[in-house]
Amino acid sequence: MSKKGFIFDLDGVIVDTAKYHFLAWRNLANSLGIDFTKEQNEQLKGVSRIKSLEKILNWGNKTVSESEFERLLVEKNEEYLSYISKMDDSEILPDTNKVLDYLIENQQGIALGSASKNAVPILEKIHLLQKFECIVDGNSVIKGKPDPEVFLKAAEGLKIRPSDCIVFEDSIAGIQAANAANMVSIGIGEQDVLHEADHVFKDFTEISIDFLNQLVTN
Repeated sequence: MSKKGFIFDLDGVIVDTAKYHFLAWRNLANSLGIDFTKEQNEQLKGVSRIKSLEKILNWGNKTVSESEFERLLVEKNEEYLSYISKMDDSEILPDTNKVLDYLIENQQGIALGSASKNAVPILEKIHLLQKFECIVDGNSVIKGKPDPEVFLKAAEGLKIRPSDCIVFEDSIAGIQAANAANMVSIGIGEQDVLHEADHVFKDFTEISIDFLNQLVTN
């Protein structure tokens, strides 16, 4: 069996930390007198913390000083961290382990490619850290998605050619990054949002062992 590289985004693919980001951003926006909707939250998926805050201020036509901007970033992150500190393996999204265990059994390369700077503590909390042979997160990349840097670094870490890598992503920016890296892109979420992906599934429960087998052998 040939060895391929399977690269997973974290938020919305392995765990739903997106709900915690939503709560933290909404509380922050509301504290500034800015409304914050679920639809707006969609536009922050896969986007860096700085860019996210810029977007929120923009939506509310607000400007803040540089020091206030920094303070808001810290405040948002501390609230988010207080949510994730309570996480455990009950938060792993359905059938994630089925996919990871199949790949481990078949000696495939497994990497994480996430914009999150908290990827390692989250994987530790949900007891999955040892299943990844390479972790590329927000601490190790300069350019955010849709730039392909995070996925190209993951391929390099796995020592597998980009064209032999498969990416699981829940954001449009992530799918665009995977496509730009010349990797197979698999969207986890809604077809109408992730239509640029090579394949789209609602979640891992829709992914069969046969399909994984095809990815490995193609």
